Amino acid sequence: MKLIIEILLMGLAMLIGAYIIPGVSVDGYLSAIIAAVLIALANATIGLILRIFTFPLNILTLGLISFIITVLMILLVDNLMTGFNTTGFLAAAILAIAVSVIKMILDSIFGGEKK
Repeated sequence: MKLIIEILLMGLAMLIGAYIIPGVSVDGYLSAIIAAVLIALANATIGLILRIFTFPLNILTLGLISFIITVLMILLVDNLMTGFNTTGFLAAAILAIAVSVIKMILDSIFGGEKK
């Protein structure tokens, strides 16, 4: 049940982020949920491999490389999906920041207790 709530909240965060950020469009809530799940899967697979290879550089840049990898995963999902579009790297970077802030707010409202 918690996984379903997390997926729904991430889709809502993606939908709100796409509404707020110019240059990002999502066709609807279902497309936002699919995009959020695909971005999470890309980050968990390809993103993890890239983070392992760039670990020393990531330490030197204080985590900036991880952020760039996340933005690249958003751009990858943009190329894979037709219902989710970004205009480029800057829009995807702003979307990554906005979605993480929106998700944090939604988690504090709907997430309940953390263990």
